[in-house]
Amino acid sequence: MHDLSDIADWLQTHAIIHHESAVHDTLPDPVFRVNGEAAVSFSTNNYLALANHPRLVDAAKAGLDRYGVGNCESRLLGGDLPVYRELERRLGALKHKTDAVLYVTGYMTNIGVLSTLTKAGLLARLHGFRPAKRRKYAYFTDEYNHISIREGILMSGAERHTYRHADMDHLESLLKAAEGISPIIVSDGVFSMEGTIAPLPELTSLAERYGAILYIDDAHATGVLGKNGGGTSEHFGCYSPTIMQMGTLSKALGAIGGFVALDKEMADVLRLTSSAYGFTCPPPPDQANALLAALDILEEEPQRRARLWDNQRYFVERMRPLGYTLTSTDTPIVPVLIGDAERCQFIARALREEGVHVDAIQFPAVPVGQARLRFMLNAAHTREQIDHVVGVMARLGA
Repeated sequence: MHDLSDIADWLQTHAIIHHESAVHDTLPDPVFRVNGEAAVSFSTNNYLALANHPRLVDAAKAGLDRYGVGNCESRLLGGDLPVYRELERRLGALKHKTDAVLYVTGYMTNIGVLSTLTKAGLLARLHGFRPAKRRKYAYFTDEYNHISIREGILMSGAERHTYRHADMDHLESLLKAAEGISPIIVSDGVFSMEGTIAPLPELTSLAERYGAILYIDDAHATGVLGKNGGGTSEHFGCYSPTIMQMGTLSKALGAIGGFVALDKEMADVLRLTSSAYGFTCPPPPDQANALLAALDILEEEPQRRARLWDNQRYFVERMRPLGYTLTSTDTPIVPVLIGDAERCQFIARALREEGVHVDAIQFPAVPVGQARLRFMLNAAHTREQIDHVVGVMARLGA
């Protein structure tokens, strides 16, 4: 406890303001209530406004009635249920794979899979497996990848090479220099602080050329990109056996959990070797039941995703004349670059006073001097709500 106590004393002595989470009365869909007043969120991950959808709520209640509130078992040790198997089958199909492995959160998916890929052979050797070839692995990771990716790679103990954001020439130079290495390329599909989309066709080409596994974190792409919400592979029409597609279930699909989609034979190996799968509980079964309803809605209501993209285009169209720098307009994440952190916080507070919540993103989430307001568009935003936030931004001035 020594460091924690020392840091706590230091924070008090220096009157440093650290991150404080506001307590809201309800969750954003995107309207929510705080201190009894209505507000609109432009920073919720609930892209398709499914988290409070009556069909998901009813499905969760049915799951509670059938299974109770918690699993309390590892799936390997008696805690498996048909609802988990069906959810994995549906998620695999969404990603054009024959199976998927379900984890308790998206964060744990990245930690569980990336820490395991380089060790699966060692674990199998303890049970008598004798590989035809001993491999030494190394990770090649985009500099802007999510922290859960960085922590999963660190836990693997493997070499790590970081390439400049979406710079395929730099990535290839690192791959060329890594002789005798079995490479694993890792990239976010959509970068959460940038709003940019990974160049998946080029990544796939490099992975196939250099015999690499390509691991794509589609947390912000699943349910959002592609004709059917299949993510970056569907967005680009880019499918390859070398791709492992990770996704989260707590963003566009409105519940909780994470998964990695891959072919069944590889999925079975992962189930046996990944500690984050085998030595903990899965998401509660009521959540799995709700997620099956979310996947049904994803198939049956394409207009919901269409509204999300209509709102994104309308927001971008209204913001462009105001003089602000929009760092990316490729996804529903539209960061507005402010630069100075204090100015960014000032604008965020001014927006809150007008009943609008937007996250102010600053160091260490982004480099010093690149503070930004991260606007995230939603399928349930109205034109009036978008007009209001744009009007406030116009009054504040770029």
